Amino acid sequence: MPILELTPEQAAQRLRAGACLVDVRAAHERALGMAAGALGIERAQLEAAPEAHLPDRDAEVLLICQSGVRSRQAAEALAARGYRRLASVAGGTQAWAAAGLPLQAPQEDADFLERYSRHLRLPEVGLDGQRRLAAARVLLVGAGGLGSPAAFYLAAAGVGHLRLADDDRVERSNLQRQILHGEDRIGQPKVDSATRTLAALNPRTAVEAVPARVTAANVEALLDGVDVVVDGADNFAARYLLNDACVHLRKPLVYGAVHRFEGQLSVFDAGRRRGQAPCYRCLFPEPPPPEAAPNCAEAGVLGVLPGVIGLLQATEALKLLLGIGQPLIGRLLHVDALAMRFRDIGFGPDPACPVCAPDRAFRGYAEIAVHCAGG
Repeated sequence: MPILELTPEQAAQRLRAGACLVDVRAAHERALGMAAGALGIERAQLEAAPEAHLPDRDAEVLLICQSGVRSRQAAEALAARGYRRLASVAGGTQAWAAAGLPLQAPQEDADFLERYSRHLRLPEVGLDGQRRLAAARVLLVGAGGLGSPAAFYLAAAGVGHLRLADDDRVERSNLQRQILHGEDRIGQPKVDSATRTLAALNPRTAVEAVPARVTAANVEALLDGVDVVVDGADNFAARYLLNDACVHLRKPLVYGAVHRFEGQLSVFDAGRRRGQAPCYRCLFPEPPPPEAAPNCAEAGVLGVLPGVIGLLQATEALKLLLGIGQPLIGRLLHVDALAMRFRDIGFGPDPACPVCAPDRAFRGYAEIAVHCAGG
């Protein structure tokens, strides 16, 4: 028997007369608003156990989706289960809204829904995921080549709180790659310049500017209360301090580095997964001697390369915050920009690691002489 299709106006009249209107779209779609008076039951759940949601097979049931396709399919499935008084709303919620019929108020404000609409349409993110991002706190060390794109996209994605640590000032030579800053910011503290840029991009993101270099004395305070740490530093001293603190305080660390035409990226989560996931020292046990480290000013870097690595760092941070996908844990992604090759190199935890081995007690923080590591 063909499924009856009703116009939105006819459906609204039936609803007022006592019919049950069911919105079969996914939760992240319904979050953007749905027909007033409708029940939200995702199509798969409704078809799997209709009796749990609609126990009376003789009741009049109207089904609505976004455009009318899924609601008709759901009605056909219910008809096969013995439901007799079924109809689908032609044109779905789009037609309902176009007809000027009442809509239930969205669960968030208009700015939230419009700004993050593309995230809300992703089942892997949706309303719950976007709220999780809004509640998240990220420490980003460095507002330079790596920190600029990472901060840009973390703020754009809706991370609620960014703690940005950097003790440097904007120089003209930075502008080739550090896209948070501009000509008019030369001489300003980078964290102040970054705060202005990010506030203009997304005023919903709170930026906590910390004009300081990472040291053994302040590293734990910098990590206090954050969910993820993004390493955009340009020196080994900061990298080893961040690694040791993240292991000790059980925080995931998103690592990135660049040099000339090459970059690398990984995620270290040994603090929460002792003996299962490696830390930075498992890969690089000790910093190289100063004479072997590239010089920040002399080695040079292709300006777009920090953008590539910083964007990938932001991607990994968002995956960690949302709990989706496969983070780069136990994997080092190497990028050769000249050949445009990406190599994924696997590595495991070092059972003798002095920091993250399961039987090792925390040994405290040791200051390392600052010398450059690219970025």
